[in-house]
Amino acid sequence: MANSVFRLALALNLSAGLLHAADAGAMTLEKAVASVEGANVTVLIGRETAAQALEAVTQQRATTLPIVNGTLQQRRSQGVSIATVVVASGRPASRFDALVSGSYSLLDLERRSNLKSVRAGADVAQANYLSTVQSVLAEVMRSYFTHLRNLRRLDVLDANIARAKSLLDLARNQLNAGVATQIDVTRAEAQLAQAEQARLQQTTTVQQSELVLKRLLDVDPAKEINWADFAVRRTPANLLTFSDAKSTFEKRADYLAAQRVLEQTQINVRTATFTRLPSLNLTGNYGLASAKFDDDNKQEQWSAGVGLSVPIFDGLRAGADRRIALSRQRAQELRLRSLELQISAELKLALQDAGSRNAQIEVAEKSLRLAQEELRLAQQRYQQGVADNREVVEAQNRLAVADDNLVEAIYQYNLSRVELARSKGEVRGVLAEKSS
Repeated sequence: MANSVFRLALALNLSAGLLHAADAGAMTLEKAVASVEGANVTVLIGRETAAQALEAVTQQRATTLPIVNGTLQQRRSQGVSIATVVVASGRPASRFDALVSGSYSLLDLERRSNLKSVRAGADVAQANYLSTVQSVLAEVMRSYFTHLRNLRRLDVLDANIARAKSLLDLARNQLNAGVATQIDVTRAEAQLAQAEQARLQQTTTVQQSELVLKRLLDVDPAKEINWADFAVRRTPANLLTFSDAKSTFEKRADYLAAQRVLEQTQINVRTATFTRLPSLNLTGNYGLASAKFDDDNKQEQWSAGVGLSVPIFDGLRAGADRRIALSRQRAQELRLRSLELQISAELKLALQDAGSRNAQIEVAEKSLRLAQEELRLAQQRYQQGVADNREVVEAQNRLAVADDNLVEAIYQYNLSRVELARSKGEVRGVLAEKSS
């Protein structure tokens, strides 16, 4: 992953944040997803971590480049000569030096290997950032679908209240006509009270899910937002196929991060080996000297040198460093293998779950149609006076359960599609599955 590509992504993310700030009044799932990288706190912190890793590369690169310093120094000193018997003090003297000093590591494989390791660490940080984005996007989508589910349950409860009121009116009419008793009216009133209580409880649930979603999108909790519906296209199970595992691995940011970590541990093994090798350094300076800084007769001065440093004994540190690096490499290889198995299992389970959830919607729709027909027949029997309204109350309850089951089945299917997209490494793929 090139640094320029990462910086371009940051710029696009900032644009997404501006889009979020410009219009949060009518929120769609597409807008919510677009605003994540410019608003979500977890993503922003991950971005700063990646930016710090990029700057760490610059810091480490500085150790491989020439170091040049300029100094100006005015001194005044008095020397003392100590003989066996006599102590003689010299005359005070002044000296001014203007120097440009430099040093350069001509050959230091350890430093250059450390630079490669830090670059690999920057790649790890960028991959971790992308993994964080995917995780947060999945969380936002799940929260969005949860809130839509809760709003739809309000509609279900409103329909329950409407049916309960209709039953209460019918019971009173039947009582006035002499074909029903007071218990029918009382039973209908109890049914209405239960429906109204359930709606009051659901109102709190709706507010809770909305606040969770607003927090994820960094929206003022007091801001009124209209949440647009999003229907995920229902795909038959036979169209949800297990894709090539290797292509899936390359799309998973967490897998790419694990690969980069393995590469970094391999570099660190080489770095530990390089500590036993000699290093070659070049030093020098050039400048002017005089008694005072404003003297005109300044004299030229310079020096140059080459130094060779050879490790002889380091207290066995190099061997220990290499063994630690090798151990970390082996551990990362095991983690990478475990992650490959995990990703394959996640993808296979997500495919099966999405197909199963789609089939469950069909079952829920059939149950809803049967419950509606049962209520129609029960109402017909009650209106004809051949039964009391207990059958109607029971049929209304079963219809309410069937209606809620359908809402829940659609919600679970939406979550399964989010999980499937996350398993494939691109959560935004859900947006392309919008039902037309």
